Amino acid sequence: MFEARHTMDAPTTASADNGTSGGGDGWFTPHKQPEPTPGEQEMAEGSRLAALRPVGRTPQGADTAPPAQDAPQPAPAPTPAPAPAPAAPPFSAEQTRSIANPAPHAIPNHRPTQPPSPEQHLPPQRANPAQAQQASPDAILVRRTMAEVAPVADKVTSYFYALLFVRHPDLRSLFPAAMDTQRDRLLKALLTAAEHIDNTPVLVDYLQNLGRGHRKYGTRAEHYPAVGECLIGALSKYAPNIWDPELEAAWVRTYTTISQVMIDAAATDELRAPAWWYAEVVAHDLRTPDVAVVTVRPDQPYPFLAGQYTSLETPWWPRIWRHYSFASAPRSDGLLSFHVKAVPAGWVSNALVHRARPGDILRLGPPTGSMTVDHTTDSGLLCLGGGTGIAPIKALIEDVAEHGERRPVEVFYGARTDHDLYDIDTMLRLQQSHPWLSVRAVIDQLARVQLPDAIRQYGPWNEFDAFVSGPPGMIRSGVDALRDIGIPSNRIRHDSVEELVVIGD
Repeated sequence: MFEARHTMDAPTTASADNGTSGGGDGWFTPHKQPEPTPGEQEMAEGSRLAALRPVGRTPQGADTAPPAQDAPQPAPAPTPAPAPAPAAPPFSAEQTRSIANPAPHAIPNHRPTQPPSPEQHLPPQRANPAQAQQASPDAILVRRTMAEVAPVADKVTSYFYALLFVRHPDLRSLFPAAMDTQRDRLLKALLTAAEHIDNTPVLVDYLQNLGRGHRKYGTRAEHYPAVGECLIGALSKYAPNIWDPELEAAWVRTYTTISQVMIDAAATDELRAPAWWYAEVVAHDLRTPDVAVVTVRPDQPYPFLAGQYTSLETPWWPRIWRHYSFASAPRSDGLLSFHVKAVPAGWVSNALVHRARPGDILRLGPPTGSMTVDHTTDSGLLCLGGGTGIAPIKALIEDVAEHGERRPVEVFYGARTDHDLYDIDTMLRLQQSHPWLSVRAVIDQLARVQLPDAIRQYGPWNEFDAFVSGPPGMIRSGVDALRDIGIPSNRIRHDSVEELVVIGD
């Protein structure tokens, strides 16, 4: 239902921990129904596959660099068998009114109909004494709750889903049958967004992206009250020492505000794009026994930017979505390519590598991610790609080439063995075609230095923007190395490390 790359706001005295939704209908509705722009109309779901007109570059907002970490898009999450929940008083009438009509100033300068923009990543945030003095009262209370429940996070997550599925069994169909892989992602996304309630510029863009992305799960405005009710119910149970009317009121306000941003974004997006795209597999190139390049043709134009990624669902594992980066810049024929590595017990990755064949139909979610090139500058690009993380690096190179630029692009292609350099021939051909491109392979088993150390041996990199893509461990070490050599965080771009934990699973 909720997504957490990667990966949620009235005072009352009644606990939300009860067996009702408090009236449900009408709690959350778009503040303002967006007007369709000329020629804009909803795209029908399930339309037949058709030939595509060339897909041009669709501007998707200002290009901004993500902070070091973010709270990824939470996909449907998993849970143990639900257990009956104790009954408690329902939301009061005052609380219901507050959730239905959040204060317009709750998130300053929030414009519900703002066009989509690249995903913003939320960094981990913990209040230090200086931050606490500047934080809003609600943010202080929210962070106090987070600190209280952190030692029992697993129990909070299990109880949250038990409440949700016992009280609202109709929502169970929105989640995958097996939920072991992503059990904590929904709750983590809710809590992360709540913790950043004072970080308005980043938070609003992040929530708008979540609201648009959740459409593919079938999430509707009327589902949000149920989630909020169970969220507050779980928090109140596991933070009994600090839970009081003031704390509960802060969480109701926080959840209401956050939910409204997501609902407004989904309502706006509904006029511009489908909830998902059907895509036919047109080519399947097995590069190694466990790596395949899968090329698909969407049934409708699919605008995206080089360096972004999308979520993908196969017919063999319904409602289980995994994230993959686009392996090329937008093409005139509208085709999309992905590099997929089969991982042990990976449902989606093994299906794509070992089962998918031309003619199979997949589903794609909307594009997201901000690891894109800023074409308003002439800074060089320092690219670190490991494993299938070379896919978005290749797309960035094509993007620079298509813009006719001559900025220097330095690529470090990391791998454990030469066998893992499955796309090195493609990268070397690109190097031969573009004199501004340099490609260096760094193989752990053959080199005495690993990728981060190899970067330090070259340079200087003062005039370069850095892009990092690959396994989580490589991203962490790569970012550390880049910071050590003086590249500021706002010039280092990468997708969510948390999201990459299950990318390609």
